[in-house]
Amino acid sequence: MKTRVLIIEPSKVIVAGLMSLLHDQMRFKLMTPLSSLDTLTERLITDQPDVVIINPTLCASPSQLHLPAATATVALVYQYVEPAVLRHYDATIDIRDSQPTIIETIAEAASSQHAEQRSSNNYDLTKRETMVLVKVAMGLTNKEIADQLNVSVHTVMSHRKNIMSKTGIKSVAGLTVYAMLNNLIDENTVI
Repeated sequence: MKTRVLIIEPSKVIVAGLMSLLHDQMRFKLMTPLSSLDTLTERLITDQPDVVIINPTLCASPSQLHLPAATATVALVYQYVEPAVLRHYDATIDIRDSQPTIIETIAEAASSQHAEQRSSNNYDLTKRETMVLVKVAMGLTNKEIADQLNVSVHTVMSHRKNIMSKTGIKSVAGLTVYAMLNNLIDENTVI
């Protein structure tokens, strides 16, 4: 199976060069690149990339992107970026790197992210946690969820804490994307 790669970079010249380097590689499927983060959430749902290559000046930390846990993040560097920022990414490529180095870095980031995902178990959510996740993604409050499921608000909060712990996703937007990517809801369900 090919590794799905999404590039997020404002410079069309940089994007064209990177896509040219990766185009003939049979192991990659290149998605239509983005020049900003404006439509990223929608693209995550439709494209489900395995690797996101992003200019770190657009986003200081990949955690702000609300990516699924199995998606590797690769910083695309061509100007000075604080080393502390780069530590948040799974890998870094520099436009001055050779083609084989860039290809290998992307491939290793994808495979290590998938291996890490498998080893951290396929964190199966319980049936009740899945129900709570769907209700959270639908925009319901803890009280509304508790009323619908006939449980206490404290129980709902406990389920949400477990969901966030298992998925590694801390925001409602991220949980909504997760629910969509895992076919628990569709975009017409979300308020």
